Amino acid sequence: MEIKNIIFDLGGVLIDWNPEYVYRQIFETEKEMDWFLENITTYDWNVQQDAGRSLSDATTELLVKHPKWSSEIQAYYGRWEEMLGGPIEETVTLLQQLIDLKKYRILALTNWSHETFPVAIDRYGYFLNLFDGILVSGVEKMKKPDKEIYDLMLSRYDLVAEESVFIDDSEKNIIGANACGIQGIVCKNPKQVKEDLMALLGNPLS
Repeated sequence: MEIKNIIFDLGGVLIDWNPEYVYRQIFETEKEMDWFLENITTYDWNVQQDAGRSLSDATTELLVKHPKWSSEIQAYYGRWEEMLGGPIEETVTLLQQLIDLKKYRILALTNWSHETFPVAIDRYGYFLNLFDGILVSGVEKMKKPDKEIYDLMLSRYDLVAEESVFIDDSEKNIIGANACGIQGIVCKNPKQVKEDLMALLGNPLS
């Protein structure tokens, strides 16, 4: 079916976010930093904030489990804004070009804490406010790649799954979208995303 809806992930696709920007300043070696991020502030821990858990509860949980890492743990959200590396300009340009076509509905679906997302709006509102709608996992208390968040996206914005394409830097999130009938593009870099998307859309920018 013809694509009518383009759905963007935000972190890793349009916005550069990486905790290493902070922890490289804290740890002396990459090995120490990698161990901390993989064993203390783990992916499974972080994604619970994306699903709606409060930052204070998340921080307290780690402080109780790992008291020897107190200052390093508190830096995660105490210095969270420093983890934002800025907009990924090439993808932001692509977003603007697609909006200018006035041919597609342009939406966003992001795993993001409801407490930190206002920071992104404040910094990057010049393009985030251009979306026809943004669904934030922390607000909805559900997360990618769970089926319920894709179903909510489709119902809230009255989208036909087969008329929609989702761009995300996580393959498992694309697999989740595919399971709901939404086509997907795994973002590896901006050039690849543009090439794959233009091929799918029939090169509307050519």
